[in-house]
Amino acid sequence: MALMTAANGAGAAVGDGDVHVITVAGSINPGVSDFVSRRLDDAVAGNAACFIIALDTPGGLAESMRDIVQVILQAPIPVVVYVSPSGARAASAGVMITMAADIAAMAPGTNIGAAHPVGAGGAGMDETMAGKVVNDMAAHARSIAEKRGRNAQWVEQAIRESVSVTETEAVADNIVDLVAVDLADLVQQIDGRRIRGKGVLSVSPQRIRHVAEDFRTKVLRALSDPNIAYILMMIGMAGLYFELSHPGAVFPGVIGAVCLVLSFFAFQTLPVNYAGMLLIFLSLVFFILELKVTSFGMLTVAGIVALLIGSLMLFEDGPGGVRLAFKVLVATVGMVSFFFIAVAALVLRAHATRPRSGAGGLVGEHGVVKTRLDPVGKVFVHGELWRAEASTPIPEGATVVVVAVRGLMLSVRPLGDATQVKAV
Repeated sequence: MALMTAANGAGAAVGDGDVHVITVAGSINPGVSDFVSRRLDDAVAGNAACFIIALDTPGGLAESMRDIVQVILQAPIPVVVYVSPSGARAASAGVMITMAADIAAMAPGTNIGAAHPVGAGGAGMDETMAGKVVNDMAAHARSIAEKRGRNAQWVEQAIRESVSVTETEAVADNIVDLVAVDLADLVQQIDGRRIRGKGVLSVSPQRIRHVAEDFRTKVLRALSDPNIAYILMMIGMAGLYFELSHPGAVFPGVIGAVCLVLSFFAFQTLPVNYAGMLLIFLSLVFFILELKVTSFGMLTVAGIVALLIGSLMLFEDGPGGVRLAFKVLVATVGMVSFFFIAVAALVLRAHATRPRSGAGGLVGEHGVVKTRLDPVGKVFVHGELWRAEASTPIPEGATVVVVAVRGLMLSVRPLGDATQVKAV
């Protein structure tokens, strides 16, 4: 609060601290929003003279963009958005972030615009939803532009008509404030500028401090893609399913657990529909039950249906919402379902196969009577001499078939006799 009060003096100097610079290159997602917010907090705590965002983005998630805009508008220190380097762009969500800055600048050879909203993954929206989203974004953009004294009419055109302009056109049309060749040139040009409500900037190129992304931000930014988070969850489920169906494999279970933890970490930053998540885990339960219950494939079908519906519901849709790319959804559901079915088939086939070792492996084996069975005697089976019993006397030298194993006693019948002997 003290920082805010000090900065509000109309003629007061902002501060003679460092110029904190971060780079935002790539799509705008919750990871980027978290990075900007935390680094801006650090700059305020470190009494920075100003905070510069070097921006190069094709756009991103509307909610993440709104979060960034909000922290910029509420920042007690001047925030500069610099579209750079040459060849960079501030498209879609990048337009609103640039408009929100106290000072907006662009490097030569850059462009800004094309802010018409689309669905996640570039998918289109139905007419009603598209109208709502466009009107909402246009009102938000006009509000930001008017607050910063910039061209509100052009911003609305960028949203409704996807117009885009170069850096020179942007300065001429009052979209951005200046063109700077590099960071040093930018800092020199903004030195001495009066920022409304925040005082006069006193900055120097010698005080530029680049703040890099930490490991947490890099991981979060990568995982914040809903498609990656979804694929990680599917891999995790498949690994755990394989471990449960083949106990002792270890590696699939470890990989599955790690992927699930990473996906849950990503879900913290995404608008997750928990009904969809429950359906996905219910599908895993159905696949596991298929191994235990004779359902003639009905549980597998139920699992595939639950997996598909849950995947469709997993992320909230709507203005600023996200959803899975349809191609990713179909391909992932198909591959995971095939994996579950293949593993279940292997397990069921293993259960149906006659054991080849141990007590179960003796059933059905042929042996030779070494001492008369009347009803107990000795038989030679599988390279070993066993005590055996039979329901009828069997002479020495006769060939018998093992029909049951009871501890260390075999139950046998003469070869060719269809009479079955039940183990007690």
